[in-house]
Amino acid sequence: MANIIKRPGWNLPENLVTPEAAFLNRRRFLREAGFATAGLLSASLIGCSRPADGAPADPPAKGGTPAASGPTTRGYPAARNSDFNPGWPLSNEKVAANYNNFYEFSTSKSAVAKLVGKFTTTPWPLKISGLVGKPLEIDAQELIDQMTLEERVYRFRCVEAWAMIVPWTGFPLAKLIEKVQPQAGAKFLRFETFNRPEQAPGLASLHDYPWPYTEGLRLEEAMNPLAMVVTGIYGKPLPKQHGAPLRIIVPWKYGYKSAKSIVKIEFVDKQPATLWETINPREYPFESNVNPRVPHPRWSQATERMIDTDDRVPTQMFNGYAKYVESLYPKA
Repeated sequence: MANIIKRPGWNLPENLVTPEAAFLNRRRFLREAGFATAGLLSASLIGCSRPADGAPADPPAKGGTPAASGPTTRGYPAARNSDFNPGWPLSNEKVAANYNNFYEFSTSKSAVAKLVGKFTTTPWPLKISGLVGKPLEIDAQELIDQMTLEERVYRFRCVEAWAMIVPWTGFPLAKLIEKVQPQAGAKFLRFETFNRPEQAPGLASLHDYPWPYTEGLRLEEAMNPLAMVVTGIYGKPLPKQHGAPLRIIVPWKYGYKSAKSIVKIEFVDKQPATLWETINPREYPFESNVNPRVPHPRWSQATERMIDTDDRVPTQMFNGYAKYVESLYPKA
């Protein structure tokens, strides 16, 4: 069991201050070493916010399921993959639903869930192109219906030094890559997010940002068995503030590498420009693996704060997933 690191007496930056709701509900965060069957080490975007009474992705209908205008609940909850079922206590679902870095809507974490009401996620065309043998244009729900969904419990680590543990639903990114058959020259994947200022106020207010949001991975990173296309969380379709209807999860990297609400995936031969690296390459480099030994220029990465308990725990190399990914980075 890892030791809990007590918070010292200095003042924390605002982005590490515990939300009031989480403080009032504080409980001891029990850490367990390793996945039960996969043997992973125990561990934990810019994409993460302060708890409030947030709205779900779509207005609830009878029985608490999403309204007809939202995504289908068919296939949820999906069976949990036993290789990714470590038995860790999950982060509070309500806190996670209202703790969102999603600058397309707001720079305020607590505001995002309140601003997604006009954001339409059905239908959702997805285009996959570039250096592939079988380019694909498909609606997100049609793609989801073609894939076998599974649930995995992952640690999720934000570059802002906070973390959560959540059950994601989706399918391996490698399965989608195999479907489009990359050509020999394909070296990188470029992900692009929606660009609808009329539905997402942050796109207009942050007019100096190089929208749309873009991210990228090396092909061998994208093919790693940990990388997922995510369609749901906590046994339900993704709420809009979490990146509905399709997002990427790369759990050994800082959260901003896991692009939300993707509309395009392009296979390219050169490293693509990404939004955060374009804005500030010193703070947000392309690789951006979780590494406690490499501080962010403005704060340490040696520890992290759990969003729903305020416990501070040690950050682990590759977010605890070294067994799966360290061979990708021989100089790490």
